[in-house]
Amino acid sequence: MSILSATLARVKPSPTIAVSTLAAELKAAGRDVIGLGAGEPDFDTPQNIKDAGKAAIDAGRTKYTAPDGMPELKQAICTKFHRDNGLDYTPGQISVGTGGKQILYNALMATLNPGDEVIIPAPYWVSYPDMVLLAGGTPVFVEAGVETGFHMTPAQLEAAITPKTKWLIFNSPSNPTGAGYTHEQLKALTDVLMRHPHVWVMTDDMYEHLVFGDFTFCTPAEVEPGLYERTLTCNGVSKAYAMTGWRIGYAGGPTELISAMRKIQSQSTSNPCSISQWAAVEALNGPQDFIAENNKIFQRRRDMVVAMLNAAKGITCPTPDGAFYVYPSISECIGKTTTAGTHIDSDETFARALLEETGVAVVFGAAFGLSPAFRVSYATSDDALRLACTRIQDFCAALM
Repeated sequence: MSILSATLARVKPSPTIAVSTLAAELKAAGRDVIGLGAGEPDFDTPQNIKDAGKAAIDAGRTKYTAPDGMPELKQAICTKFHRDNGLDYTPGQISVGTGGKQILYNALMATLNPGDEVIIPAPYWVSYPDMVLLAGGTPVFVEAGVETGFHMTPAQLEAAITPKTKWLIFNSPSNPTGAGYTHEQLKALTDVLMRHPHVWVMTDDMYEHLVFGDFTFCTPAEVEPGLYERTLTCNGVSKAYAMTGWRIGYAGGPTELISAMRKIQSQSTSNPCSISQWAAVEALNGPQDFIAENNKIFQRRRDMVVAMLNAAKGITCPTPDGAFYVYPSISECIGKTTTAGTHIDSDETFARALLEETGVAVVFGAAFGLSPAFRVSYATSDDALRLACTRIQDFCAALM
């Protein structure tokens, strides 16, 4: 008899982590590998933030804090929400976790009962469905394909809502597509939600500051104040501040929900790293000008990758609004065969053959719930991206 729980059988390991791990293993074995699977900036954490972490160590700020974040960080988060989103929270309405993933997980664990449904637009971040399943809920997928610009329509949302719906998970700009919702598009969705008062909204705003061109970020409770009391607005310092390894995520929401999340965190991890919390205070309160400078680099990389992938035979690559991903379609590559004899019958096969035959690691679209496609993270150097895209062009040109 197995010691493992039945719940574990409901979930799978993260495909994005699996791709990054395999690429690292091949590289360690001497293969020439370009990894485009990791969702983290290649920029170093800004010096003032690193200095704040060092100062916290030197000052002996290495003890336990409150389970869901110290007062100084909660106040900095309140200030950020007011400054950037026009949302007013008190520190008692703030939860700080060990990364954005823990915040989402805590909320789902605190609220889902067997049979509860969670609407997830697809393509989606790979962890959403599995966190819902671990919490005992049922994911309900709404396919938002390239024909709608990867946007879920109000009619699709309306059709997906049932009496069992507990949450909508909303991510803009999106991982994996980079698609963002304009104020008008989001207002059309919040109008639907206002007609269904039993549905709560969980936002994943992690890519809020990574936007390009004329696109302006907005979040549901900002667009529709009537949703404030049933929205958990989630964010973190990982992406915009290049602090993935520091592991600080946070959320603002109704006191009852935040208290329930605190209870779960107090009996699992307890407080996030105290040093990381002090660094996050500096990130949120300190200079923000480097974000715009980094975005210029990301936009340049985006434009290069989109152009080069659209020049590849059989690939169509939309231009994203933000984040640092593109999500090209490979529908015209399905059914073809590589020079090594691999028959491309799915995007997973495509990605595996691409890695084995060219050394380029991408994540296949089925992992995100929409095929046939793959995700490229362009959060790496221009030279690496240029070489990787050239290899993809050559790989596709040779398909028979």
